[in-house]
Amino acid sequence: MAKTFFPKMFIKVPASSPHPPNTEYKVSIGEEVWNDSRNPVLKIQMVYNGEIAGRRSPSYPLGTDDFQRVMLAAEKLIANMEDSEIEII
Repeated sequence: MAKTFFPKMFIKVPASSPHPPNTEYKVSIGEEVWNDSRNPVLKIQMVYNGEIAGRRSPSYPLGTDDFQRVMLAAEKLIANMEDSEIEII
């Protein structure tokens, strides 16, 4: 399978129980290939024991602050992108 996502910057956020130990959310800004063109995106992926979980959608356990921490990481990345020389075309 060809690589379709090319992160430029990311923040990993630890996931709360009942996710298994060593589970993280990877919040990234980068480029993703859609219809043969690269598009700037913000992407959230699940990471288990250091490995990205393919097409598994992020899940945020209710009663935790996981969603808020992931959104804070996304806001930080967007602010860093706006303040940096990194250009996503």
